[in-house]
Amino acid sequence: MRQSSLLFTVLFASQLLTPSARGAEKAKAMGEYLVYIGTYTMQKTSKGIYVYRFDSATGKLTSLGLAADTVNPSFLAVHPNRRFLYAVNEISSYEGQKSGGVSAFAIDRGTGKLTFLNEVASRGADPCYVAVDNTAKYVLVANYTGGSVAVFPVLDDGRLGEASSFVQHTGHGVNPQRQEGPHAHSINLSPDNRFAIAADLGLDQLLVYRFDPTHGTLAPNNPPFAKINPGAGPRHFTFHPSGKFAYVINEMGSTVTAFSYDAAGGVLRALQTISTLPKAFAGNNDDAEVQAHPSGKFLYGSNRGHDSIAVFAIDAGRGTLTPVEHVPTQGKTPRNFRIDPTGSYLFAANQDSDNIVVFRIDPKTGRLTPTGQTLEVPSPVCVKFVAIE
Repeated sequence: MRQSSLLFTVLFASQLLTPSARGAEKAKAMGEYLVYIGTYTMQKTSKGIYVYRFDSATGKLTSLGLAADTVNPSFLAVHPNRRFLYAVNEISSYEGQKSGGVSAFAIDRGTGKLTFLNEVASRGADPCYVAVDNTAKYVLVANYTGGSVAVFPVLDDGRLGEASSFVQHTGHGVNPQRQEGPHAHSINLSPDNRFAIAADLGLDQLLVYRFDPTHGTLAPNNPPFAKINPGAGPRHFTFHPSGKFAYVINEMGSTVTAFSYDAAGGVLRALQTISTLPKAFAGNNDDAEVQAHPSGKFLYGSNRGHDSIAVFAIDAGRGTLTPVEHVPTQGKTPRNFRIDPTGSYLFAANQDSDNIVVFRIDPKTGRLTPTGQTLEVPSPVCVKFVAIE
């Protein structure tokens, strides 16, 4: 067997856990976590990134206050070594450039405080998404208004270097108001770290890049993208834990598209597109976040307008979705949500009502039940967990 084939086999076999193995993984994940909240500071009273201590065994949350004072840290990513955190600064002008910023912080796992390390230009206006590659050597960023993606090296001390790769998207979609040009909304790494998938709302495309983790470069794959329905507006993207399927939530169309995924070639093939809304809803709505449950049995998506979390059951063999329920988020405009590492809780961040509502996840049905805990956070956008050990 060739070495590359063996690598794929090991990677995907490691994700196909038996129920008992999944139980062991959950038990391993039980413990205390820091919960970091990215916000918009140019709205209301937010000052930057906030932090809570979370006991996953009891569900108890304790506020630790402001972790870092920084401008519009709308999306966050955590280094695998849990020593560093990265935030996009979602602004349109940076040191005279049409660019936002990307900031690096050191994490104090005792207090939760963040120490600023450095900031670099994101190479495009209004960066809205950041991810760390699986080797932890590079940070990848999507610039929304700039319609571009960029890669930045992570230095030994956690600081960021200047961009090692930059790709400007071109073209437009069918909606002249919202798709007049490219709008890169997220960028994610494949489980084997060989491909980067960028969802571009303005182009109705999932652009697939070959990622070189040695040099931190992006090159168009063959085929270079997967098309989404015209006017759908793809926003955020996630892989199924098995690595065989993937899902994109479409902001403008209020839908989720399911794909099969060919790991050898980095090829996405559409399987199904399904609404995130109940049939009776007739108001305005923009979708935002999508996540697969760690068990691989459920998928969740957020509705801004209907102000709910859509819950789907995932067919284990085909990757297709069946609606389960729509749960009100008890707030306004759920921009982002996060499932905790144990798979027991979902934290829904309601941007326009300044709160994060915690739900318990039923492991058998995927249904959500409010725990009664609500965190008061101004303009919350992004939720990330960091284990404390």
